[in-house]
Amino acid sequence: MRLHYHTTEDPTVDLTSLIDVVFLLLIFFMVSTTFERQAFLKVDLPEASEVEDRSDIPEFLELIIDSEGRMYLNDRRLVDSEENTIRAAIQESAGDDRSMPLILRADRMTPHHFVVTAMDVAAQLGFENLSIATDRSDGPAE
Repeated sequence: MRLHYHTTEDPTVDLTSLIDVVFLLLIFFMVSTTFERQAFLKVDLPEASEVEDRSDIPEFLELIIDSEGRMYLNDRRLVDSEENTIRAAIQESAGDDRSMPLILRADRMTPHHFVVTAMDVAAQLGFENLSIATDRSDGPAE
């Protein structure tokens, strides 16, 4: 009996079609994904400039945060830097007037979360006129 020997080829998998399908899925998900931007508080950042002294400056609230996180509202020190304390102090000073300008002045060494907490409280109270004060000095006084 005579047997025929066939040369066997190694099985190969053609990945071209698989790559095409994965690429098309990637494109589909990229195109169909929606990106949503949410802004809870619009902040117009000021630029430092020299301003003439004016006598008709409207009444405003100034919240100062030092490098230790201590807060001062119109030169009165707050008991602590908690949200409820800040909210109560601002409500007491501003009353029902939410159009009053609120100036936020922070030391450059102030931890970021104190500034964010103050901005969040201002947004929750409905203040629309929030300014962040800048300092023209190049460095600390020696």
